[in-house]
Amino acid sequence: MSEHRRKTPQPQGGGRAAARRAAQQSSGRRAAPSRGVTSESPSGSHGGDSPYGGRAEARRAAQRGGGSRGGGSGRRRGGGDSGHEGPGRGRGRGGQRPVKKRFIDYPRAGKYGVRRWVPSWKLVSSLCVGFLGLLMGVAGIAYAMVSTPKVKDTATAQNNVYFWDDGSQMVATGGEVNRQIIGYDQIPAAMRNAVISAENKSFEHDRGIDPMGIARAFYNMATGGETQGGSTITQQYVKNSFLSQDQTLSRKFQELFITLKVTNEKDKKEIIRDYLNISYYGRGASGIQAAARTYYGKDAKDLNASECAFLATLLKGPTYFDPAGVPEEDAKEATEAKNTARAKKRWEWILNEEVKDKRLSQAERDKYTEFPMPKPPKKSAQLGGQTGYLVDLAKSYALNNVEGMTANKLAQGGYEIHTTFNKDKVEELEAAVKKVYDNKIKPKKRPETDTHVQFGGGSVDPKTGAIVAIYGGQDATKHYTNNANPTGAQVGSTFKPFVLAAAMEYGKRDPSLSADQDLSRREKVSPLSIYNADDKLKIKEYNGQIWTDENGKEWLQANDGHESRGNITLREAMQWSANSPYVQLGMDVGTDKVKDVAIAAGLKDDDSMADSHVPSFSIGTSSPSAIRMAGAYATFAASGQQREPYSVTEVKHEGETIYRHKDVRERAFRPEIADNVTDVLKNVVEKGTGTPAQLPGRDVAGKTGTTDDNKSAWFVGYTPQLSTAISMYRLDDDEKNTDRKFEKMYGTGGEETIHGASFPAQIWHDYMADAMQGQKVETFPKPMPIGEKVYGGGAQSPKPLPTAVESPSPSASAPESPSMSPSPPAPDPSDTCSAWDWNCQNNNGGTNNGASNGGAGGPSTSPSPTSSPPGGGNGNGNGNGGGNGGIFGGPAG
Repeated sequence: MSEHRRKTPQPQGGGRAAARRAAQQSSGRRAAPSRGVTSESPSGSHGGDSPYGGRAEARRAAQRGGGSRGGGSGRRRGGGDSGHEGPGRGRGRGGQRPVKKRFIDYPRAGKYGVRRWVPSWKLVSSLCVGFLGLLMGVAGIAYAMVSTPKVKDTATAQNNVYFWDDGSQMVATGGEVNRQIIGYDQIPAAMRNAVISAENKSFEHDRGIDPMGIARAFYNMATGGETQGGSTITQQYVKNSFLSQDQTLSRKFQELFITLKVTNEKDKKEIIRDYLNISYYGRGASGIQAAARTYYGKDAKDLNASECAFLATLLKGPTYFDPAGVPEEDAKEATEAKNTARAKKRWEWILNEEVKDKRLSQAERDKYTEFPMPKPPKKSAQLGGQTGYLVDLAKSYALNNVEGMTANKLAQGGYEIHTTFNKDKVEELEAAVKKVYDNKIKPKKRPETDTHVQFGGGSVDPKTGAIVAIYGGQDATKHYTNNANPTGAQVGSTFKPFVLAAAMEYGKRDPSLSADQDLSRREKVSPLSIYNADDKLKIKEYNGQIWTDENGKEWLQANDGHESRGNITLREAMQWSANSPYVQLGMDVGTDKVKDVAIAAGLKDDDSMADSHVPSFSIGTSSPSAIRMAGAYATFAASGQQREPYSVTEVKHEGETIYRHKDVRERAFRPEIADNVTDVLKNVVEKGTGTPAQLPGRDVAGKTGTTDDNKSAWFVGYTPQLSTAISMYRLDDDEKNTDRKFEKMYGTGGEETIHGASFPAQIWHDYMADAMQGQKVETFPKPMPIGEKVYGGGAQSPKPLPTAVESPSPSASAPESPSMSPSPPAPDPSDTCSAWDWNCQNNNGGTNNGASNGGAGGPSTSPSPTSSPPGGGNGNGNGNGGGNGGIFGGPAG
């Protein structure tokens, strides 16, 4: 075989290379068109140059080889002339373009598949270096721009100024004690050690930021251990210096750089000194010296290690670690018991941590086995009398209603708080209570009955909801509980108006209908509806089944003095405060609806609201505050418009108004319902148990209330311009006892029994007579007819008579109480009506309402005035409303 057959001729180039060689040839020479060999025979040209066809031919050759990695004229495995693709796979450079370099090579050139998108180490390194450089530049600029706070400007607390409703100053106070800055040497080492062990173990050598402390705080939080906190002492010092507790990113950013700057500029001794002098310890005490005097009555330098450990617990939050607790009614988690338990646990933990950190010897630690209970809180003399109660009430309102307000901010001072309190009315209410104390309550003379007697009061403007006066106790610096707030004293029969309003609003349920059927199918109740007022009446469900408790025991409702009045109207039942009609009415309407009406009127659905699933709910087992009761009755006075009682009109800080009260009113119920309730309560004052509260020449509506065994007594009443509630009760011990019980008030004040018509009504009358003096005389709206005359509690609708019954003529000698004789009682001239008048207030009596001998009744839920002579008649069981002595026989309250 010849040589040229064994070796395939190698072409000299193709594509762009061919074009370049063609350009180098003489200008007068033109390449002939290439004639490609189509035969597969190797006998073609070999060993010499392949023919070229110029740049156009080169481009076409390149296009023919496009996508092939070897190009159209590279080396090939297999035959073929230049410019033609061979059957093999070529790897020439003829079809590739040169790679252009980029500043950022991403996606990476010359790489394919996943590798094209994986950044190179050079790119990653460059980005990291650039980011760190940018971060350092920003940090440097921030560090240079942030200034160190001045402790002397931010650590001095200002007074808060409280104003009366006329704009005059009531009191200026920033707390019980003033701040006193002390030096490092005056701060005991035990205090410094306790704080460092509890708050920041690495304080003495860290740079103000403790990453390990942050990690440890997260770990303790995750495992449920004792939290130490992630912020260092330096960070807390910076935060307190700025007087900002806002948890925002910008504030945290500032805190970080200020902390670094403070660490570089201040010595550790200065930082711990200023931190302890700035921190707030509760009870108005800012700084360790003020805290030492407030809690232990000594200078800071005289504190021992145990007392220092307790004060260190307060830095975690005095609201929840002060054993005295927080008196505001909304602070349910800051009670005396819960705070004491928390404080003892953390106090013991801090002492043990000091031992671990070798800041306290075990021998010294073993000395402190008993918790160093601090002294009870004291108030300054300027907060004596009623002023302290007023300030506490306004402070509590501001904390709950001013956006962004906190106890720490308020403690720093600088606020102007304008209240709704009227100075004259506050003094008049205090004088009315003091008159009873001075004339009637004699604890030295009658220690068994007259000790620990308390009164509470609240007075609200029905047209605005403003709290114009309260009575919180004899002296805010001696009696710390505000009696105008909830005290646990049940309101008794003063709750009955809510039952009547519910009956008019929702109606009596039909026994033939299921409880969940449309309320529109109920029968709305008129105040002239007839109910049985017998003593020990069997209370039934709305469907007629006798109500039994969880033990299967029947409920027999007793009246005060076990008095029976037979079938009477709801209007009369309210007048004499008979219990059985309103307990049965509550069952007919649904005690859940009674609760809804009470809440709509202004009472709170909280711990003061009793269990609404039992019949007695309707006669006042709940214990709302005097302020709430006055506000709820104010809803009746305002014809059903409810306004939330409030005590602050405006709050200013550094001259800028940050809060202004807005009048918000809601329709609790229709005007005709509220006005009918008012008309019934007006009748109570004019003819019933509330006569001691009469104000000659003015419309007055009100209700007496007394609970079982004389444990509390109330009078709540109103004129069109002012609603006031007065409470009275006795507790068995002083305020240090957390498990106090209400005592019976038989014999208190020299009276056989205490009831709403006695001391509470007397105080209400004396206060309102002064408060209304000089004000315009206004009358209540005339009520519109409402509801149907229904029968309940066993009372039956009388059968129609064939002839009209003559109304008995009034008798001058007729007693005010229902007669015990079979003949109908003589009606009040104002109640006289025709036989067909639906608004008739005549009591037709019944067949099973008689009672035995009359006479003065026993302990009452709200009896008639004690100044009236006792009296009564002999009931024979067949008359109209026979009972134990009528108006003078101790009707229920």
